[in-house]
Amino acid sequence: MKADETLDIIAKQWCDMKDLMKLSKLGINNATKLRQEIKEEIINEGYLLPKGLLPMSCVVKKLHIDVDYLIKVARKK
Repeated sequence: MKADETLDIIAKQWCDMKDLMKLSKLGINNATKLRQEIKEEIINEGYLLPKGLLPMSCVVKKLHIDVDYLIKVARKK
């Protein structure tokens, strides 16, 4: 996936399963496990979540996505 495509996805407020699979490059089973792991971390902090969605900021943090680098690469084109 190109840098600008990744930036388009992470620009959203909420991450659904389709976005999580694209960002993590995982299949449905492993992406479901990852979603559950992130969801449990958020719920343990005392927050409630909409069904099937995760905050994109938590997904970016969990996947260690370097946003500054993506922006730099996308600008070079």
